[in-house]
Order: sequence, then C-alpha cells, then structure tokens
Amino acid sequence: MPPETLPVDPDAEPPPSPRRARPSFRRTARRRQWDILAAIAVGGGIGSVARYGLAQAWPTPPGGFPWATFATNVSGSFLLGLLMVYVLDVWPPTRYARPFLGVGVLGGFTTFSTYTVELRGLLAAGHWSLTDAYALTSLIAGLGAVWTGIAAARRAARLPVRRGPSRRSRSASSAVPRPTSSKGRAR
Repeated sequence: MPPETLPVDPDAEPPPSPRRARPSFRRTARRRQWDILAAIAVGGGIGSVARYGLAQAWPTPPGGFPWATFATNVSGSFLLGLLMVYVLDVWPPTRYARPFLGVGVLGGFTTFSTYTVELRGLLAAGHWSLTDAYALTSLIAGLGAVWTGIAAARRAARLPVRRGPSRRSRSASSAVPRPTSSKGRAR
C-alpha cells in the first residue's frame, strides 16, 4: 500500500521537513527529559526495594494492622517534608535532586496503592473499626509527619519556622475596628 493512502493518526507529529537543519524545540525538549526520567527510574528502584525490604522484615498478620505500610508512608511523608525545605530553600538549585530523591526514591518508597489494597482487604474481612483506624491515622499521621519534617528542616537550617499570623499581629495590623457588643465593649 503506498504511504499516501495509509490512515493518519491525528495525534502523531508530522515528519520533519527536509529543509529544516536544526531540530525543533519540541524534539530538543523531549531529548532533554530522558536524563530526568532516568534519574526518577533509578530513584524509584531504590525506594521500592527499600519498601519491599521493610514489608518483608515486618509482615502483617491476617486481619492485623498493616504497620509496615503505615511506617513506610509516615516516614516517607516526614522525609518529603525535610527534602522539600532543603531542595527549595537551602541547597543551590540542581537539576536532579528533586526528581531523583522526591519523585524517585520517596515516590518508590511510599505507597498509596498498597495502602488502598490493605484497606480493601480489611473491609472485605469485616474489620470495620480497624479499617477506619488505619485510614484515618494514616492520613493524619502523614500530614503531621510532613509538617514535622518541614519544621525540623527549617530549624536545622536555621530558617524561620512559618506558623502563620498570630492573633496579636492580625488585630494590630488590621485597619478595621473590632465589632462591639451591645454594651459597648469589644468582644
């Protein structure tokens, strides 16, 4: 069949024109991404092997609390909080730190899929209260671990720990008068 009669994929890029000597921006940008993908892949392999080792060392009994996955996800959240402070505020910018460590190693180490499969298994076995405890404590502990990691990294790097505005600074800086009660005193 001649090439003119073949169906054309609408998502496919047109072939390069022979007049163009330089590669297009899109092709150059795509070529530059392979090194980042390689860094993520190597980091993901390291992180997933570490997670597998922890799961083998700390097996979950049938109907028991999945401590290995819980510890993996909470410690990974803590490490991600630490890492983001160092990558964004402390270390000089690098091309590979965040993709390799954050997306690769910690992305391969932490596991939302295993968490979900374990929740489904606990539900299927009728362990309703254990399922609730695992779901809620994992989310709350993960959020607390990220915050703790950020605060610890900022303290270690001697950066101010951001806590948001206090009541005193909000009231002192606001130009709007506070509402008063019917007796004329501020609430």
